[in-house]
Amino acid sequence: MSTAGELKRQIKKKTKCYFLREGSNHEIWVNPDTGEEFQIPRHPAKEVKTGTANNILKSAGLK
Repeated sequence: MSTAGELKRQIKKKTKCYFLREGSNHEIWVNPDTGEEFQIPRHPAKEVKTGTANNILKSAGLK
C-alpha cells in the first residue's frame, strides 16, 4: 500500500493532471486528456488501499 502523499507526488511528476477543488474529505483532481475527475484522500500520511490506489492511478492515466 502507498500513502495519499506518494500518489499525489507520482501523479504530479508523471502526468498533466491537476488539482481542481477540495471536497469534504478528498481532493478532486482532473485528467485533462480524458476530462475525468477523480478523488484522492486529503490526508497525505494516510495509507490508501491497493485497489483504491490502482483506481486513482488508472484515472490519472498511469495504469
